[in-house]
Amino acid sequence: MSILEVKNIHKSFGKTEVLKGIDFSMENGEIVSILGSSGSGKTTLLRCINFLETATKGQILVDGEVIFDADEKKKISTEEIRRRQLNFGLVFQSFNLFPQYSVLENVTLAPRLLAKERSDFKTNKKQIYDEIDAQAHDLLNRIGLIQKIDNYPCELSGGQQQRVAIARALALNPKMLFFDEPTSALDPELTAEVLKILQQLAEEKMTMVIVTHEIEFARNVSDRVIFIDNGVILEEGTPSEVIDNPKNERTRTFLQKLSK
Repeated sequence: MSILEVKNIHKSFGKTEVLKGIDFSMENGEIVSILGSSGSGKTTLLRCINFLETATKGQILVDGEVIFDADEKKKISTEEIRRRQLNFGLVFQSFNLFPQYSVLENVTLAPRLLAKERSDFKTNKKQIYDEIDAQAHDLLNRIGLIQKIDNYPCELSGGQQQRVAIARALALNPKMLFFDEPTSALDPELTAEVLKILQQLAEEKMTMVIVTHEIEFARNVSDRVIFIDNGVILEEGTPSEVIDNPKNERTRTFLQKLSK
């Protein structure tokens, strides 16, 4: 059974149709890179899957369970949307860290808020918070930032901030991670920092969808590559098929521009 199934997803903003019927599925531990020019619908697709936007048409399934159906008449409550969002961790290109909180606080904030909904929270508050803090320490150690635990985002480089954002996404133990061009705001040296972490997650068999322009990363790390153009999937296959031997002229033109 696929861990994620996206079926016939459409999304319109007013009269502008951005997604025009997107279909794909993923297996547990699979890494899918999504390529496409600016405005092709890549980010909108991620936002629809993560419930940051509401698709106009289509279905989304996780582990065979329908978590979104555009035809469903019953309005989904805010609490239920939040529960469904926990399937996914989303890392933005602009980091989106809270500037008023330390590195540790950025990583532990969401788990601490979520913990308050536990039935045993009042009884075991200290133990629960200690476990959350211990997990945060472990995550920050894994990404090489344990020494920055008390620093604030303004005291970190862009690459370090993005690594904290990855740790924050992992702190909620999502079933899969989504990355929206995680290196687009970074210079080449800092880009290498972040790609190293993604490589590490790939080796740990983390299920990931990565919107990226890093062709070599997509070629070397991805199990599958999807090329989106004008709201539709033009090509889908292995990195060898899509990147090295594209069949579609638009795919070839896009890749040629990136290689210059």
